[in-house]
Amino acid sequence: MRYALLLMTTLAVAVLGPSSVSAAPAATTKPIPLKTITLSVPGMTCGLCPITIRTALEQVPGVAKAKTDFVTRTATVSYDPARTNVAALTKATTDAGYPSTPQP
Repeated sequence: MRYALLLMTTLAVAVLGPSSVSAAPAATTKPIPLKTITLSVPGMTCGLCPITIRTALEQVPGVAKAKTDFVTRTATVSYDPARTNVAALTKATTDAGYPSTPQP
């Protein structure tokens, strides 16, 4: 069966030219709308804390971006709600040693 398909494709290219034989149209995908949440992380006490928290959040599947702020002791996370949720984000910071809660 593969041989027959290959033979037909080769013949079509030879007879019609390469521009008239194309692959199937590329599938169009809609961009997934991300959600953004700010977490309060009061346990940030040193310059390395934000790095640890950001790294923990970035390892959660579905997180597109994580930004931490030592001065305000917050983490702002953009994530795909189809792949993760707020509970998984707060669990990631807690597992890293920095319990967090969503800001209103």
